[in-house]
Amino acid sequence: MSVNKIVKRVTTNTILAMKANGEKVSMLTAYDYSTARALDEAGIDVLLVGDSAANVFAGYETTLPITLDHMIYHASAVARGAQRALVLVDLPFGEYQGTPEDAFKSAVRMMKESGAHAVKMEGGIEILDNIKKIIDAGIPVCGHLGLTPQSINKFGTFGVRAQDEAEAEKLKSDALELQKLGCFAVVLEKIPAKLAKEVSESLSIPTIGIGAGNGCDGQVLVVNDMLGFTKDFKPKFLRRYMEMYDGMVEAATKYAEDVKSGNYPNESEQY
Repeated sequence: MSVNKIVKRVTTNTILAMKANGEKVSMLTAYDYSTARALDEAGIDVLLVGDSAANVFAGYETTLPITLDHMIYHASAVARGAQRALVLVDLPFGEYQGTPEDAFKSAVRMMKESGAHAVKMEGGIEILDNIKKIIDAGIPVCGHLGLTPQSINKFGTFGVRAQDEAEAEKLKSDALELQKLGCFAVVLEKIPAKLAKEVSESLSIPTIGIGAGNGCDGQVLVVNDMLGFTKDFKPKFLRRYMEMYDGMVEAATKYAEDVKSGNYPNESEQY
């Protein structure tokens, strides 16, 4: 029996049980109340309030400009719309890479003001003390390794990570350290499928892949990409389940025509 179907609220324990049960974890991003309601009704296990809101909502080139206040705003909207899914939220760039105390304060603000259930942080050994401080305070943490978009200026490219042996070995070591600290899951972004499968099999906590192949314990996509709302973004790993952009243009065009012709509203659409 699906672990997902026997719980009223998906929690970090649910996610861990899904891994143990061999059940894949479904995750999508969400940034607003209405989308969260729809994805929650669809049975998505985890709603990730991603700092990708900087890209798909605000039009920034990277995730770096989004602030903690912005993320709290988006996360609180999603938390109000999610009756069953676990709400996981990114801590934005600059809010946890400093001292453990600074990271702790950011995580506490997020949990108190948004109603989210867990936070996600990018990086491995470089921020272990910061992650430990947050977990020790009782706040669940999901790790994120591979392509970490907050470090894009360091990488200089959105290409596949951990293709060379040294970076692959560091990723495997970082994943084990995150598990040892008590992280309940780890996102693996844009790394070779063979490596992602190896890491997944080495961990007792679930891995959530994006561009990391089907050997992970779950998958995540940006909902705007999955629905075809971001028209020009076409990476190899993306499967579109709708063409929302084209549908919206078609509907808005018809609406404009009906308004200009006097066809909208008709007699049945007025008081």
